Formats: sequence, C-alpha cells, structure tokens
Amino acid sequence: MKKDLFLPTPMKSIRDILIFEFSSGEKLVVGCDSAGGIGPKSLDKIKVDGYTLGKFTARVTLMEVLATGAKPFCIIDTLSVELKPTGLEILEGIKEEAKIAGLDPKAAITGGSEKNFKVEQTGIGVTVIGLAKKEGLRIGTSKPNNIIVAIGTPCVGNEVIYAEKNQRIADLIDLQNLLNCKFINEIIPVGSEGINYEIQVLAKCSNLKYKLINQSKLNLKKSAGPATVILASLDKSKLAELKTIIAKPIKIIAQLLA
Repeated sequence: MKKDLFLPTPMKSIRDILIFEFSSGEKLVVGCDSAGGIGPKSLDKIKVDGYTLGKFTARVTLMEVLATGAKPFCIIDTLSVELKPTGLEILEGIKEEAKIAGLDPKAAITGGSEKNFKVEQTGIGVTVIGLAKKEGLRIGTSKPNNIIVAIGTPCVGNEVIYAEKNQRIADLIDLQNLLNCKFINEIIPVGSEGINYEIQVLAKCSNLKYKLINQSKLNLKKSAGPATVILASLDKSKLAELKTIIAKPIKIIAQLLA
C-alpha cells in the first residue's frame, strides 16, 4: 500500500511530547498535561479558583511545545467539570496563556466539559499541538562544556501562587525570552519529576554526560509543579548577559561533558 505523503509519521516520543514528521520534513509536536484534585470544588485537595488552574495547566503544555522550537497553533481542553461556572473560569485562564503564546483564543482553542453529572472534584487536561520547521527542533542541541542553569524555584501546590507574586518562578514570557537568545542552545521545562530528572533527559538528548554543580543551592528532586523551573544550556561566558535578560532567580546546576 502506498504511503500517504500528506499524513505525518511517528518520529519519537521524548521529553513528555510526541513528535511526528511530514514528508516535507516539518515536525508536528504534541504535548499534554493534566491536573486533578486542584480547583474550587468541595473535594479538591488544593483550593484555587478556576482561572488560576486553567492558566497554570495551559502554561505547562505550551512551555513543553514551545521549548522544542515548535510554534503552537491549537489548544484542546478536556474539562471534567460543568461548563458554568467552573469550566468557563478555567477557560479564561487558558485563554490568557494562549494570548501570551501568540495565539488567538477564539480560533485556536477547542474542547469539552461534563454535561451529564454533578462534579465534586475538579479534573482538567490540556493538549497543545505545534509545528516546527524542517531544521527547527531544539532538541539534542546542547554542547560539551555547556553549563545548565535553572531559572526559577521549584514550587508545588500552595507554594506556587505566593512564589509567582514574588517573581520566583519561571513563566511563558521567560521561555520566550530564552527562545530569542541565540546563545541558548537548549531549553526544557521542569515539572513533577524534578530538576535532577530533567538534567538527565537534557544530557541524554545530546549524547552527553554531566556533573552537578552547587547541589546545595536547590532541591534537585523536588517537584517543580506547573513548570515553575526552566533549564537552559549555554556557554558559561554568556551567563552575565542572560542575567540582564531574565529577572527571575538563575543558578548554575550542572556542566555537560563529552
């Protein structure tokens, strides 16, 4: 059977994302994230409003896709709550992050909500689909002797809101600033697996080893929740310049080795 040249073929699953390749060489990048027991419902363990929940869940997934060098064009929300009022509140948060990512919320967001049953605990899933140019993927682009820096502080649960107000966590604007820096080789958001896990992923993608630096500065195993930390690889000589671009806490945590 002749292969359909218009359909993408699976390329790889890496860094919590799926990558498909078109015959043209362009890449389709798919990322997703979910949250449960977080929200305004009676049985939720962490109490936050719907807007905040939608904002942070969408932020994680947009970060994952953007960090690969892909440009998001579609957001899909799967809301395990009623549309009114909780679902609409969550959607407002998703729309806000979509705007920061350069998307038109009216054209780029679709999804569904629970229409049959009363919900007492919040559940949400967000999927983002993006497109990267033929040579546009920023995966496996780190270099020997690059340093890895952590931007932001690992936070989870109730810590996140306070830390955001005090400019202690990474966000979409920080990630976009990193993407615009020619001296940044690779970017990866950190979530529930923690910094140490993502260092290993980043090094492995470039077939490099690593050694940890300043281990006492951050808890490398702590969950970073909704991507409150971004890792970036760069030449050490560019660190001072990076600190003029990013206002959040920046710490050297590792060096890559051949």
